[in-house]
Amino acid sequence: MTEPKPTISPIERAFLSGHPEAGSLILVRHGQQDWPDPENSTNGDWIDPPLSDLGLKQAQAVGDYLADEPVSAVYSSNLSRAHNTALPIAGHHDLDVEVVEQLAEFHFYGQLPLDSRPRDILGPKILEGARERFAQTRRWDSFPESESSLDFRRRVGYAVEAAVTSHPGETIVVACHGGVINAYLAELLGLGVDMFFRASHASVHRVRFADGRRVIESLNENAFLRTSGLHSH
Repeated sequence: MTEPKPTISPIERAFLSGHPEAGSLILVRHGQQDWPDPENSTNGDWIDPPLSDLGLKQAQAVGDYLADEPVSAVYSSNLSRAHNTALPIAGHHDLDVEVVEQLAEFHFYGQLPLDSRPRDILGPKILEGARERFAQTRRWDSFPESESSLDFRRRVGYAVEAAVTSHPGETIVVACHGGVINAYLAELLGLGVDMFFRASHASVHRVRFADGRRVIESLNENAFLRTSGLHSH
């Protein structure tokens, strides 16, 4: 006699928690970076600062935290702070890290020359006004000479969805950036703001996916960093 299939409740179906073929997207923000000197740095110095000593420890911690997950693939942006966060995660699963340039962080004033200083071209009042406008709107369009909010969301969405659709039903990790994580999740939620929460360094964020649907499962998992004294914004 054939055993009846277990009944999946409506709420399980709605949130894919009972879906037998759902996959899991794990978004990881990079560890803390070694910030450039704001007074003497150029526009290009802010693109790819390396992980700080704390950031390297955070990368190892998030790698340990995800060691027991059934990870099938690990992706990262082309920026060193994301790639070097991805490496310990991939190492626990004997995987290589697939680098995707479109997962790079929003670049403030990215249309200005890399060897320039934005304040020398735009002036301190314009820069202060842009920062204040962002604090009010939380939209990247607040910054002049930069990638538009729409273009940023588009490239992030294409890159993340390319990874997701390549691994139906599997668990994948994407090591990237706070702005990237916000852009992807804000689009899923239909939000007008580009930054709706602050992702802490080396934090974990989960999205379940199946049947063309995406469901946010968790945001800002970072207790494993707090208990180790490694938490930072």
